[in-house]
Amino acid sequence: MCRYLLHPCCPLEAPLTHLPPSLPQVPEIQYFGASALHTKISRYWGDIPAEQYDSLKKQLFSQISHFASGSKMVLTRLCVALASLALNMMPEAWPGAVTEMVRAFQEEGGGADGRARCLALLELLTVLPEEFQTSRLPQYRKGQVRGALGQEWGSVLPLLQQLLRQADSPGLVKARVLKCLSSWVLLDVPLNESEGLVQDSFAALGDPELFDTAVEAIINAISQPDSQRYVNTLLKLVPQVLQLQEQLRAAVQAGDMETSHGICRIAVALGENHSRALLDQVEHWQGFLALVNMIMFCTGIPGHYPVNETTSSLTLTFWYTLQDDIMSFEAEKQAVYLQVYRPVYFQLVDVLLHKAQFPTDEEYASWSSDEKEQFRIYRVDISDTLMYVYEMLGAELLSNLYDKLGRLLTASEQPSSWQHTEALLYGFQSIAETIDVNYSDVIPGLIGLIPRININNVQLADTVMFTIGALAEWLADHPVMLSSVLPLVLQALGNPDLSVSSVSTLKKICRECKYDLPPYATNIVAVSQEVLIKQIHKTSQCMWLMQALGFLLSALPVEEILRNLHSLITPYIQQLEKLADETPNPSNKLAIIHILGLLSNLFTTLDISKQEEEGGDGVPLVKSTPPQPGPNPVVVVLQQVFALIQTVLSKWLNDSQVVEAVCAIFEKSVKTLLQDFAPMVSQLSEMLGQMYSTIPQASALDLTRQMVHIFASETDYFPPIKALFELVTSVTLSIFQQGPRDHPDIVDSFMQLQAQALKRKPDLFLSENLDVKAVFQCGVLSLKFPEPPTVKSTCLFFTELLPHCGDIPPVGQVVQEDGKLLLQAVLEGIGGQSSRNLMDQFAEILFSMNKHCFALLSLWLKEVLQRPSFPSSRVSMEQKDTFSQQILRERVNKRRVKEIVREFTLLCRGLHGTEYAAEY
Repeated sequence: MCRYLLHPCCPLEAPLTHLPPSLPQVPEIQYFGASALHTKISRYWGDIPAEQYDSLKKQLFSQISHFASGSKMVLTRLCVALASLALNMMPEAWPGAVTEMVRAFQEEGGGADGRARCLALLELLTVLPEEFQTSRLPQYRKGQVRGALGQEWGSVLPLLQQLLRQADSPGLVKARVLKCLSSWVLLDVPLNESEGLVQDSFAALGDPELFDTAVEAIINAISQPDSQRYVNTLLKLVPQVLQLQEQLRAAVQAGDMETSHGICRIAVALGENHSRALLDQVEHWQGFLALVNMIMFCTGIPGHYPVNETTSSLTLTFWYTLQDDIMSFEAEKQAVYLQVYRPVYFQLVDVLLHKAQFPTDEEYASWSSDEKEQFRIYRVDISDTLMYVYEMLGAELLSNLYDKLGRLLTASEQPSSWQHTEALLYGFQSIAETIDVNYSDVIPGLIGLIPRININNVQLADTVMFTIGALAEWLADHPVMLSSVLPLVLQALGNPDLSVSSVSTLKKICRECKYDLPPYATNIVAVSQEVLIKQIHKTSQCMWLMQALGFLLSALPVEEILRNLHSLITPYIQQLEKLADETPNPSNKLAIIHILGLLSNLFTTLDISKQEEEGGDGVPLVKSTPPQPGPNPVVVVLQQVFALIQTVLSKWLNDSQVVEAVCAIFEKSVKTLLQDFAPMVSQLSEMLGQMYSTIPQASALDLTRQMVHIFASETDYFPPIKALFELVTSVTLSIFQQGPRDHPDIVDSFMQLQAQALKRKPDLFLSENLDVKAVFQCGVLSLKFPEPPTVKSTCLFFTELLPHCGDIPPVGQVVQEDGKLLLQAVLEGIGGQSSRNLMDQFAEILFSMNKHCFALLSLWLKEVLQRPSFPSSRVSMEQKDTFSQQILRERVNKRRVKEIVREFTLLCRGLHGTEYAAEY
């Protein structure tokens, strides 16, 4: 019967009795048959009768012997099938499985020559541990089988050693031996037991045909977590690695990247995995230091990454590990090690900065865009390493860099390359970006050196800009130095090649140093206006530049702010007026969005008073300093352009991007100005209502939410906010009546608005003009949307609404009447209709219902869960009762409710107890 199993049309459930003497002759069909057999054994083991185990085993041995000289792909699949059979039978039903495999293939006969049988055996021994790693054995069985395999290593080791050491063993056999070793060491076989074989693997590195497999075998052997217990063996391996230095240098000199890469991988694997264990062996400190220096050579391997070499990047993690291990020692021991290794890390800094250097302009121009991007990422990795090394070397590192840069810039006899200067500056930038350098005594000298740099290259100019930007906080504490660097930044603004670095640096300076910039304000605004008018920068940089100007203007007196705003934005207002008169087309749409974006970004940062306390959305609620007298400059400008914006809207109301850009101006202004925005509340509320009534869009709802957040609790502004809230709610309810599925973004924003209203001003739900029942029903409908963000927002709405069952009568009434529908929708989502990532949000609703309407929930749960196959056909009545009792019991512990819901959704989805569920 089993021949049908090995036929492509055979179902996997066919009974296993015996294998035919030969399979069909087409290799693809044979491969399919062998794969089907493996699937049957590995996934449907319970279907195979125990009395057929031995018969199946013998026939698999026979077939493997038959195919030892045949198709390699079929042989491999048959070996995998036998490996799966062994794993399922070990240790009780097939004790000594590996020993029997070795013996079976060492015996004469079977229709294959000795070399073919040997390769077949090695293939079987190689796939056995691999099959174990991917097997679906239960956890308790995995432990048993792993133990049995560990005991069988004693049968495999002598065979592998014999084959590897035999002078007449073919290269292919030795390569398979090394691959087999790689496979077995993944089972954490004791390193001391395989020590001889690992040393033989080092000897194999001299054979080019065996080099790659030997590298993998050695790395796998020394990288196993358990190997650190065998310190004596590790100490014996250190000299073995050090002996590879001659081969490494020869490979580097010959440009043999593959060999140098492999040897460096071995050195790094030993150092990275066992630095702590080797550091602890104080009497062997010179050997480990030699290994560290070998890895240093690998870090500084000649050539530019990634074009001439790809090895140096492998070593960076080692330096983190070594530093962590040294710094983890107690103070006295740490001091001893620092004496030895601080000079090593200073050398490392020199090596890293050398590796970070750009190639010549000509060479760099020949690189592909992909190579340039890899080099950029590599430099970021070097930057991160330098930042980490600073924790060990401290201020002395900055002094060291400063001395080198000073010598470089003041040396008259030999002009230095721009690459060298750039790399040293890059080192400063790497540290200053994340480390507080305010205490450093070399920064004033660095600021003094920067103007002396001959900036004749874009990469160097970029790094100069980023370095100045990294020192923005220091400049805020030392404003007298601003005059040294600001001219450089303003000059760079006019260079499109320095767009990102110059604009981001100016933005940082304006943000950190704004109270020291008034003397320079006129010049900064003038230069910024010029580059904006000339359209030197791309859109995103123009937006950053406007943010920079917002920070800058914030520190000026109101009359100066207004004067600068007038000169800054008048050209854009005039352009917007012209565009508003034109017939809408794609070209003027982009121009309108650009101008509105500039205004938005300017108003995002233009804040004449400091903000203190933050509200729930990260939006500040109060200001800590009184505003300057008179109307806020942003409000003055908004009032002046309000009519123009309405004109633009009237023509572009159908375009969501233009509407979004308009709303962004007001939304960012509201977030920044808070109560200072008050004079605009009435007219903006009216405009928003008209906009949304004509063509509902999500951006209008988001702006309404911000207005509710800031002004709903203000008595003077409650009437227009209330009217706006009722209007947009009414319009959105009509969308639900027509079918909301085409507008998930509107539904999402609407639910967020309702949640915000309940949070900031629950009294809005007392209004006779608000149909609370309809809003509730829309929420129930929204819970069934396929878009997770929409469902999350809806869950937030219900968790804000349910606590008001007792204090807002309309809410209490609708929950009593329709709460059962809400529960049903939540249970449907838990039952499998919604993403598993939403279970915590559904749990929040259940927790809130349990806390605020317990009696109703207990009744509804009983009624709803009585229905057969609800919320899933996979859960029994008993499981549903257990879930109900667990939920009702937890009225305080929200975390526990989430656990209960997660557990229940796995049951509903048929995932409980699976490996997939273990990741949940």
